[in-house]
Amino acid sequence: MTHHAIDHMSLSVEDFARAKDFYGKALAPLGWTLIMEVPAELTGTVDGAGFGVGGKPFFWLAGGGRQTPHAHIAFGCETRAEVDAFYKAAMAAGGKDNGPPGIREMYHPNYYGAFVWDPEGHNIEAVCHAPE
Repeated sequence: MTHHAIDHMSLSVEDFARAKDFYGKALAPLGWTLIMEVPAELTGTVDGAGFGVGGKPFFWLAGGGRQTPHAHIAFGCETRAEVDAFYKAAMAAGGKDNGPPGIREMYHPNYYGAFVWDPEGHNIEAVCHAPE
């Protein structure tokens, strides 16, 4: 059986502690938590922190240094209220506005997203595709 899904991904960051704190706060409204940490002593290279839902870490931070070019990551939401809560939490955690919550009709009529620059310049987004 072939699966057509990303199992996990990693984002390299310069300030591991700051990124871990930021993403912990920004993703909390979506139900995401820090599930696992793996120190450099175990990986042989860098510190890692895995965030996810239901005990499965699928979004990892790696303390390997600032990643360039910057990444764009969109976190899926079930409701528009989750998008709003993500934006508010990410901004309060030190993110910078890159597009407040709202409809982005250029993608499709129900594309409701919010965009934030994380502390290292990555463009992170929360998006809901459901009609109101």
